[in-house]
Amino acid sequence: MRNLYLTNTLTRTKELFKPIHPGHVGMYVCGPTVYGDAHLGHARPGVTYDILFKLLQFLGYKVRYVRNITDVGHLEHDADEGEDKIAKKARLEQLEPMEIVQTYTERYHEAMRLLGNASPSIEPRASGHIIEQIETIKKILAAGYAYESNGSIYFDVEKYNRDFHYGVLSGRTLEDTLEGTRSLDGQSDKRAPYDFALWKKAEPEHIMRWPSPWGEGFPGWHLECSVMGEKYLGQEFDIHGGGMDLMFPHHECEIAQNQASRGTQGVHYWVHNNMITINGQKMGKSLGNFITLPELFAGNHPKLEQAYSPMTVRFFILQAHYRSTLDFSNEALQGAEKGYKRVMQAAKDLKGIQPAGAAHPEIAALYENAVEALCDDLNTPVAIAHVFEAVKWINSAKEKKATLSKEDLEQLGKLFDDVVFGVLGLRDEEAAAGGKAEKALEGAMTLVLEGRAKARAEKNWAESDRIRDILKAAGIVVKDTKEGAEWTLE
Repeated sequence: MRNLYLTNTLTRTKELFKPIHPGHVGMYVCGPTVYGDAHLGHARPGVTYDILFKLLQFLGYKVRYVRNITDVGHLEHDADEGEDKIAKKARLEQLEPMEIVQTYTERYHEAMRLLGNASPSIEPRASGHIIEQIETIKKILAAGYAYESNGSIYFDVEKYNRDFHYGVLSGRTLEDTLEGTRSLDGQSDKRAPYDFALWKKAEPEHIMRWPSPWGEGFPGWHLECSVMGEKYLGQEFDIHGGGMDLMFPHHECEIAQNQASRGTQGVHYWVHNNMITINGQKMGKSLGNFITLPELFAGNHPKLEQAYSPMTVRFFILQAHYRSTLDFSNEALQGAEKGYKRVMQAAKDLKGIQPAGAAHPEIAALYENAVEALCDDLNTPVAIAHVFEAVKWINSAKEKKATLSKEDLEQLGKLFDDVVFGVLGLRDEEAAAGGKAEKALEGAMTLVLEGRAKARAEKNWAESDRIRDILKAAGIVVKDTKEGAEWTLE
């Protein structure tokens, strides 16, 4: 098995990946809060952790990939204050909160499918694990790291920090945390502004609420991942992923909850992807640059010069290392579109090249170098650079400027199968569309010829000829045989 190196946010070093259980990997990724269409900010983690999932499988690991759906507890202003995002959307659209969740979860799944992302092994919802969250809160209370205040339960960060280190993941001190904490109405229930909610008392107007030992309420946002990660992957598991914006406070709070409730930080490798900016700016509705994936695929946003296909977007994301900032622009997407089409055309051309001449050692090295790049902290830009070298060889052979041996063709085929279509998850959208059109035509022709056969059986020769002539005008030739009618395209 090849060695895989990952940059561990916890240690800030690139480490040789060593799973807890040989041959098996537990991976948890923070999923979306489903109260609107998936957007560019969802695309990057979706693609990043899909590649990690596929790479681990390619390397021979059996992977349990858990990605949650946040459907309760994520408040509008921050983790502890404001209106629940899903409840607000439900109130505005006069729907049940779970109708909002179901609608946008399905839309999220469709966007991820179009981007070529595999489904996770398990996709739990926060609302389906209320009992487990309550039990975890009881453990934290019993350990002395939480307190009740006016029907809500808060994590005692200062007490925890005396025994452990709150800030071990982000590198922050408690003083840094205090400086960055906003003063909001309702924080008087806390002993300190940096304490965070484990359970919130539901106000009379709050729609989503559950009974608990402390009264009716709902769990805090940070708690869900700690609880579901432990339930499906164990008290300790290998990899936890998510956007860099989740490192603090979300993942920092997870570590504190894990340590307080089960005596271990819980996660061995913390992996964070960086953000997508738009023309150098952070994406935001107030800036007018908030682009959803459906808008991106259809091209119906004022910032877009054209529509960009899902595979173009995936290729665009792959061109930057997952830990670096990725700046979105029409120019960058158009460049990605050209690059993607070059790679797909080369894959088609490769099938038509006849073997000739001696093998080239540098072609055999392309496969190894591309795989090694992926094993080096998911270095997709370097892997793609090796793919483009392969494209050059294919184009040279196509133009009769070079020859490729049988061994060369096998190595190039392996590169496309294992790396381009395998780990990188690209697919030929034009070929897929053509295949769908062919199936649709076959289905339509079956119905048309059944109708013509019925006309012939009834000796309605005029109708039979009319159908045949219409098809011929459309470029479809029908030939009658003893076994029945056959059709071909002119």
